[in-house]
Amino acid sequence: MWSLLKWLALRLGVLRWLFKVFGLAIFLPLAFLLKTIGLPILIVLAALALPVLFVLFLFGLPLFLVLLVGGLVMGALFAALAFGLLALKVAVFVVLPAWLLWRLFAWMFAKAREAPQRREGTDPA
Repeated sequence: MWSLLKWLALRLGVLRWLFKVFGLAIFLPLAFLLKTIGLPILIVLAALALPVLFVLFLFGLPLFLVLLVGGLVMGALFAALAFGLLALKVAVFVVLPAWLLWRLFAWMFAKAREAPQRREGTDPA
């Protein structure tokens, strides 16, 4: 019985070690995706906030106030980008398919609503 428990503990220990070693490999694609998307967003934020920091330095504000205001500006810009991306996701995945379905049904049933036109005064016979 003890040998069975030792074997089971050793087997579970090896499995836990393998999961710890190779478990982080699952997150590598996600990390690369975030790196690919996140760095351009940070570059945009820095490019937009640098003029504000420069103007604050010109006014002679203390360094901690300049960094505080610059951080607030970058935070506001990041929030605007995040809400914009959220709105874009909703627009692409909810509004666009609904609009396309509406246009498709309107096009399909448009011919059913149109009555055939009769010409007055012409006799086919």
